[in-house]
Amino acid sequence: MAFNDDSFIREVNEELRSDQMKGAVRRFGRYIIAIAVLIVLGTIGKVAYEYWDNNASSGAGDQFLAAMKLADENKTDEALAALDKLEKEGHGAYPVLARMRAATVQAQKGDNAGAIASFQEIAKDKSVPAAVQDAAKMRAGWLLIENGTYDQVSAAVEEMAVPGNAFRHSAREALGLAAYKAGNMAQARQWFQAIVDDPDSPRAVGNRAHMMLDLITASGKAPAAQG
Repeated sequence: MAFNDDSFIREVNEELRSDQMKGAVRRFGRYIIAIAVLIVLGTIGKVAYEYWDNNASSGAGDQFLAAMKLADENKTDEALAALDKLEKEGHGAYPVLARMRAATVQAQKGDNAGAIASFQEIAKDKSVPAAVQDAAKMRAGWLLIENGTYDQVSAAVEEMAVPGNAFRHSAREALGLAAYKAGNMAQARQWFQAIVDDPDSPRAVGNRAHMMLDLITASGKAPAAQG
């Protein structure tokens, strides 16, 4: 990442204590979203890797890794072609993982609408394992934060923002950021407060939720939580 997370957070907190809250929101709002997105992608990548590892097949695995390398080198058209071939000819878990990775490469290429549609298609495919369906819903939801409406984000992920769901922390954060982006500070406060109140929320997610609650309070656009 181009900037240090700790120094970034310290700078945000200094701004929170200053009289220039509007400037803080303008300067850091998108960075907060960017950090959150990167962490969510990392979590989903870990789930995908574990799924791949449990269904390993050396030949298809080599093809998948080669396609990932092409994507990492920003050779998106070649990566998409390789992933399309793997989806059609691969076995085991690889066709599903190829679809997920291809949707990610679409987003990398700048085709966010295509990526969202691809993730939504995977999410609706009953032949895909439930964990991968949920990961696809989450990826679509996070892309919709910047490329859709709050209602679209809600339709994608709100069903997962419930106690006991493994993706609830990411779902609540996506909903909070979507509400914040839409200017609905009361709704955003509810979702970020749900993260703070959940004792199982990961520390990084909880810290970002606290920052967002401070920003919302300082904006004066939503009442502070009571109690």
